[in-house]
Amino acid sequence: MKWISSIGVAAAATALAAAPLAADDHTAQADTQVERTIPGVSATPMSAKDLITMPRLGGASVAMDRYAIFSVTETDPETLKRTPKHYVLDLDERGAEPVAFDLGVRANSLAFGPDNFLYFLSSEHPDENQEARSRLWRAAIEANGNVTGPMLVADIPGTDIAGFKVSPTGDSIALWSEIARDCPRFGCEPTSEATGTGRLYDGAHGFFRHWDRWIEPGVYNRVFVFGMEDGKVVSDGVPLDGTDPETGITGNTPTMPFGGGEDIAWAPDGSGVYFVARKANGAEPTSTNLDIYWSDLSGAAPTNLTDANQAYDSSPAPSPDGRYLAYVAMARPGYESDRTVIHLRDLATGEVRALTQDVDLSFGGLTWSADGSYLLATAADVLDTPVFRIDPETGETTKLDLMAGNEAHIGNLVPLPGNRLLFTRDSIGVPNELFLSDGMGQARPLTNVVTSRMGELASTVTTRFSFEGANGDTVWGQITRLEDQTGPIPAILYIHGGPQGSFRDGWSSRWNPRVVASQGYAVISVDFHGSAGYGQEFMDSINRDWGGKPLEDLQKGLAAALRVDSQIDGTRACAMGASYGGYMVNWIAGRWPERFNCLVQHDGLFDMRSFYYSTEELWFPRWDFGGSYSEARDEYERWNPVNHVDSWQTPMLVIAGEQDFRVPYTQGLQSFTALQERGVPSQLLVFPDENHWVLGAKNSLQWHETVFDWLDRWLVQEPEAADEE
Repeated sequence: MKWISSIGVAAAATALAAAPLAADDHTAQADTQVERTIPGVSATPMSAKDLITMPRLGGASVAMDRYAIFSVTETDPETLKRTPKHYVLDLDERGAEPVAFDLGVRANSLAFGPDNFLYFLSSEHPDENQEARSRLWRAAIEANGNVTGPMLVADIPGTDIAGFKVSPTGDSIALWSEIARDCPRFGCEPTSEATGTGRLYDGAHGFFRHWDRWIEPGVYNRVFVFGMEDGKVVSDGVPLDGTDPETGITGNTPTMPFGGGEDIAWAPDGSGVYFVARKANGAEPTSTNLDIYWSDLSGAAPTNLTDANQAYDSSPAPSPDGRYLAYVAMARPGYESDRTVIHLRDLATGEVRALTQDVDLSFGGLTWSADGSYLLATAADVLDTPVFRIDPETGETTKLDLMAGNEAHIGNLVPLPGNRLLFTRDSIGVPNELFLSDGMGQARPLTNVVTSRMGELASTVTTRFSFEGANGDTVWGQITRLEDQTGPIPAILYIHGGPQGSFRDGWSSRWNPRVVASQGYAVISVDFHGSAGYGQEFMDSINRDWGGKPLEDLQKGLAAALRVDSQIDGTRACAMGASYGGYMVNWIAGRWPERFNCLVQHDGLFDMRSFYYSTEELWFPRWDFGGSYSEARDEYERWNPVNHVDSWQTPMLVIAGEQDFRVPYTQGLQSFTALQERGVPSQLLVFPDENHWVLGAKNSLQWHETVFDWLDRWLVQEPEAADEE
């Protein structure tokens, strides 16, 4: 998995015809930052609280090829408590407004079944005397928002249901949760209690901690299939991983830490389930070998369909007629950022063809058209994430033009009969909205969850630019700033994570260029060598060169941006980044020490030796540095920021999460210690309850307040005043 999610920059808000979901008296919320006048700007700039309280629309589910349901998470501006609200929308009625409905309990994971009932999970119960745990429910939804239900589908004592998928035939359902591997049912009581609080790990059993949590020994994400009668589960369930642990497989499905329903796919006739797993054994921390398995629901050991490929296989998507299985696969074992090529398996003959082998794109979001005549997928392509149509016979790949202007970031694809496509689209200007394309042509907007609200705030503009970077290659970047602001404008160099990521044109609830630009800064991002969306050779070029070509691209990109926009004041500049971006900030501190007025380093790698021996997904550094630390010591030390701390002089804000096991927070403590002992002005912000990201609403607000104060201190206040603080 990537070190930090790819986030984006770029386009102005799209005007929508659909009415708002509900009346909204929103006005921009004031943060605790000292308000200041931004030259040329009269409208209210977007604040950190605006970002945090912005409604968040998810993907949709459709019944009867006509009625779409979707959820919008809203955040109370006073308490910052988040609450999901649900809507139904008639897709056949042009101009129809979404209708809110109430399920009676707080619900998540809403999805229609083949019976057109709405299935969902909830940890609440209409009977307040019932024990709180995640149960599966269903309800009947009418177009006018009337609800019949909720009706209980599955309630497993002692077990929280984490996810589900109803079979296409409606007579079975797959449920998953964390279940002990030696448990033959969907949940077992512990057989013994440990003497103390310690957890005992065996080196042969895989991860002992992952992403943001310690692993409970012997417990995995497991999927069980139950029969269904009259809308309720029956029987004890059949485990997809095999009833007997000795002959079956041991691993997580959905995969950890980010896998979900896309890891599980029913056969169209309901005869079995395809699922993704990586074996949990001593090789797991060094292996990217995810495989696709087939279970015939007998409880026997599942069949590994991709055993021949020792690299990544994922996203199983059976064709509607059950003849083919499409999926994505990488070719190089141990490389998490290898190109994902769409493959097609003939389920009758076992023949496998690589459909997009000759297309230099890395595909995701794979699905079939409603009639099964072609495949649809998304892929990063320069600064956009458009949709592509793939012919399953020839592999011919065509980029669809679904949006006026830039495609920006398209996702959550739902193909519908009649060559229609329902999807979400977001950009730097506007978060997710729902769109519908008729005939795979230009789409029309269906929702106005956030667009009108964004239009009330000071407008930003994003300019794409390219320049000659390292090796003479073309490198792309973007500048986001308030549209009406007049200079001079202080500069922020935004450095993305990954490092095989991108600050492409898309919304982010965390590292959001628009909210930073709205404080009066010009946010400059550069897709340096190693970034996604420019072909696999460009991405591969960062391997064993972490501080080489990327730093050169950042240096040239900043200079190019200053030439593009003469209002940007390059003498007042700060660099900031997280994960690999945080690494680069540490690298800049020692290798480009006199360029910036300040730095912001979040979850950044400081010492490559201590990092290697404390991170969890070891396949990542092993690939990017050519082996383990002991095998490739010189390569690690060549690009090790700690070797250049004697040159550190730039004021730095360091941020870390104690639950971050990808880049353990001790890396931040080490960098802060280096700053302190050299007398460099510095601050340390530590979140005890956050991982590699800052997800909590209140924590996010504190993050932004702290960062904005730091930027103001070094870029807006007089230098003498900043030094005195």
